[in-house]
Amino acid sequence: MATATSHPANAARFIANQERAHWHDQSLWFVRAKRDKAAAALPEWEELRERASLIKQYTMAHLGDLLEQFEANAIQAGAQVHWAKDAAEHNEIVLGLLQKHGVQKVVKSKSMLTEECHLNPYLERNGLEVVDTDLGEWIVQLREEPPSHIVMPAIHTKREEIGELFHEKIGTEKGATDPQYLTESARQELRQKFLSADAGITGVNFAIAETGGFVVCTNEGNADLGTSLPKLHIACMGIEKLIPRVNDLSIFLRLLARSATGQPITTYSTHFHGPRNPDCELHIILVDNGRSEILGSDDFKRSLNCIRCGACMNTCPVYRRSGGHSYNNTVPGPIGSILAPSQNAEKHASLPYACSLCGSCTDVCPVKINLHEQLYVWRNKLALRKLLPASKRLSMKLASMVLGRPWLFRTAGSLGRACLRWMPRFLIYNPLNPWGRQRELPAPPAKSFRDQFRTRR
Repeated sequence: MATATSHPANAARFIANQERAHWHDQSLWFVRAKRDKAAAALPEWEELRERASLIKQYTMAHLGDLLEQFEANAIQAGAQVHWAKDAAEHNEIVLGLLQKHGVQKVVKSKSMLTEECHLNPYLERNGLEVVDTDLGEWIVQLREEPPSHIVMPAIHTKREEIGELFHEKIGTEKGATDPQYLTESARQELRQKFLSADAGITGVNFAIAETGGFVVCTNEGNADLGTSLPKLHIACMGIEKLIPRVNDLSIFLRLLARSATGQPITTYSTHFHGPRNPDCELHIILVDNGRSEILGSDDFKRSLNCIRCGACMNTCPVYRRSGGHSYNNTVPGPIGSILAPSQNAEKHASLPYACSLCGSCTDVCPVKINLHEQLYVWRNKLALRKLLPASKRLSMKLASMVLGRPWLFRTAGSLGRACLRWMPRFLIYNPLNPWGRQRELPAPPAKSFRDQFRTRR
């Protein structure tokens, strides 16, 4: 039985609007197709994936030493480095820095870590104005909802809805749906936010142990503007974002944009090495928040290799058809279905089952994370922790009983074929059978596989 917060229940609400669900599916598959073309254009694509995977595995095996190396080099470059064990400590550090500098207004670039830590509502509760400056993030902020995708936060929202939102919030023309007009209106509104901000907060795409610098990738340049005008720049970084050497960076930059959106490279790939001048401050916050626990797991430590490209979401047949909000987690899709139970297995027990085990996510992952295998392992662990719903436990016991007895399997198959041939349709496709609501069984064969095999042999 699906609980009110489980993936099946959330997905049912999204799928109820079939037009939106179909449009969402097709939009993401279009991005997946662009990724395939971009990958096919590079003969060395698989070599890049293999190298990136090995670099990340090396990084995770030497993470403690590399983090200390990064800290030392970042301090030498003029940055100030802070360590946060969890989301609460991260938020307290950010607030403390902002209050110390008398900050009232903050501009923020896209950062899944700050979403994970729920930084925005925390700062707002403490009287600060926080504006997300990535267009998609700003849209979902105005809608008072979380992002539904880590690269395209508002992919679930149609331009007609955005037009209505902008009319209500910033006074654009009623009924306007032209993307250029809406984008320019957002640009003008956000420009005023940039000019009046006292501090800029960014995420980190890649941090380099060898130099103590880090890179932020955007397509809108909002991170550049948000850190060029205020004197205070706070960079929030999960400890897994590290790579060892500056020469490694080119591999990941070539993989990231192609995997995410099919671009050769993000429009802006900005390098930060210390504060921009002596009057400014750069603070880097290194956040654990459960990552060390995942690193200690032989089954799931490779999930920390993720570079947050979103390719696994764009290809996942479940995510595309159920929407990002159905996962009820900061990071949705296949990678989110691995990370979320690591944080709270009871709350997110349904997510490893939001998967067909088709393996497409593993096929497209730029750092070759064995995503579908980890999801399968999570199912086993959830069963051992007795977190399976009764409906699944009973159905698996029944299936085990039938499959373990050849005579019963043969009998059930024969009865099933007969019933499907003669049973009235409404007995299968009715409101009491949720399985049949979105599925259509094929016509049953006249003979079983065993009968056909015996005849042909």
